Amino acid sequence: MTDNEHEIEQPDERVPKRVIGTPAPGTSMLGTAEATDVEKSVPGVTLPDESKARKAEKIVALCFTITFLAAIAFIISYVVFQVGSPEATGVSNFALGTSLTVAILGLAIGIVIWVRMIMPKYSLVQERHPMASAEDDREVVADTFVQGANESGFVKRKLLRRTLLLAAAPLGLVPVVLLRDLDNSKMPGAKFNKLLRHTVWGEKTKEGKPLRLVVEGTGQPIRAADFNSPGGILSVVPEGYQHDLNALAKATLILIKFRPEELKSGVRQNWTHDGIVAYSKICTHVGCPAALYEQNTHHILCPCHQSTFDAADGAKVIFGPAARPLPQLPITVDAEGYLIAQGDFQVPVGPSFWERGDAERAAREKGGQA
Repeated sequence: MTDNEHEIEQPDERVPKRVIGTPAPGTSMLGTAEATDVEKSVPGVTLPDESKARKAEKIVALCFTITFLAAIAFIISYVVFQVGSPEATGVSNFALGTSLTVAILGLAIGIVIWVRMIMPKYSLVQERHPMASAEDDREVVADTFVQGANESGFVKRKLLRRTLLLAAAPLGLVPVVLLRDLDNSKMPGAKFNKLLRHTVWGEKTKEGKPLRLVVEGTGQPIRAADFNSPGGILSVVPEGYQHDLNALAKATLILIKFRPEELKSGVRQNWTHDGIVAYSKICTHVGCPAALYEQNTHHILCPCHQSTFDAADGAKVIFGPAARPLPQLPITVDAEGYLIAQGDFQVPVGPSFWERGDAERAAREKGGQA
């Protein structure tokens, strides 16, 4: 063996090290290294001024950095701002909406400035060609694509490329974070979802007695004997919660007095008292107050989107976009003859939410109103 055969080949120290977000040495992102350095002269093409392009590059990089920070803020806001009340939910929605808007807007502005200020300007005349392109035409298209990629500066301008990758990374995590809400048992919103299923009608007074129904606005308890005019209607709230807006958002009722022969099979008779029926006032479409009542037809009308419910038949939907009847509250009277709640609604009130179906299935299994 010769001395040359014993020599170990040493790595060329002049070969540059590869950095994340850059092509391998000797190649470009979308073509050969030679294509990266070739500036093709094409009629009708105006190349950007390099000094202006560098200024635009810094602005684009700033936009992409803002997108990165805003996307991180979105994820942090989702974890920090928990929901559990209308006020907390409003803060959470504001933080999430603002951060996501800034992230998407920053990315969009950066891309627009990139295209308008850094890429060449073309004056093109489109020509019609046969549907089946020739091989030479395909090569031209490929060359044009590579040329356009190189002219965009994606390979040449490292700052743009790296900040774009930086901005896109956390945005990819946004849908993953949101999709985790599908698991109700592990997400911060689980407690809020449970609150949506129940109202204060299931609570007791300090003396351990069921809550009385009182007139909304005056707080006057209602005797069943005094509410004895068929066709009468009252808007009522739970006693002790007249000024609790969070509770009233779900617990407000409408009382309607019927003649016994007017009630149909949809009404739970053991949840009524002397022809008095209590329904949730919260429309099952989007939560508007459904409080307009037609005495002759026994129709409850929601003024927002004209959902109409048959009060004599369990408040079933007979018109409009609402998909479910107004839930009926079981009521009775106490020893003094005042109307009281037997318990909470058997199904969630108001508009739909993700886990509502589980609650309604449970109510049907218990024989409740679905």
